[in-house]
Amino acid sequence: MEKKLWLMVFSALVMHSCIVPQKVVYLKDMRPEILYQITQRQDLKIQPQDRLKIMISSKIPELTAPFNMGVGGYQVGIDGEIRNIATAAMRESGFLVDRQGNIEFPVLGTLRVEGLTKHEVAYQIKNRLRDEKLVTDAVVTVDIMNFKITVIGEVGGPGIQNVIDEKITLFEAIVRAGGVTTNAAMGEILVIREEKRGYVSYVNDLRTVAVFESPTFYLQQNDIVYVLPKSARSSEKEIRSWQWYNTVLGLVGTVMSVMLLLHYYK
Repeated sequence: MEKKLWLMVFSALVMHSCIVPQKVVYLKDMRPEILYQITQRQDLKIQPQDRLKIMISSKIPELTAPFNMGVGGYQVGIDGEIRNIATAAMRESGFLVDRQGNIEFPVLGTLRVEGLTKHEVAYQIKNRLRDEKLVTDAVVTVDIMNFKITVIGEVGGPGIQNVIDEKITLFEAIVRAGGVTTNAAMGEILVIREEKRGYVSYVNDLRTVAVFESPTFYLQQNDIVYVLPKSARSSEKEIRSWQWYNTVLGLVGTVMSVMLLLHYYK
């Protein structure tokens, strides 16, 4: 009788342990005091539907006023005075890159910007202003205003993330999304990236340091991070069933333990 009771208790404990969720482990093969190389961060390429903030400054503000109209900036009044006409709405509008990869820039007209970096666009504008003798000492700054990524799948808080400084890693994006769930397939983290002719998906394994060498370790604007599940997510009914099952197992284990103690002290 005693052997049977011990066997029943052992079986109940084993069954209960089988359904305990496993912990999430990142970079399990990383070793202390070892230098791991990270894929060099590529300069962002401007894409259609990006919004660009382009600001031009000079020693003579009157010369730059017409070019800063798209983002507020300054305007020369009838009386010859320079006034700051920037408003929050104007600053947030920027220059929209159309589907053909162009922007309409004041005075200079249509500029081709798709596939260029921010520095290349700034260099192009600066040269045009100098060559056409419009502003000879122009300082041009270009920023992408709508840098965003999307995180979906097995994370705590899926959604769209806005990135102000235009720099974010795969780990940072997942942390912002509340981290991965225990049902996440750590070896199958997809980054879906828009290329010139369509979309390309890259597979990342967050369990290994090889992720540092991934071309998607640094994310780009409009990337989609998809954390795949290890298995189909249980329905609410199944979750309630498992909770009830765990409760029953716990009660059975407690009862059996009491029975064994009573039997032992007889």
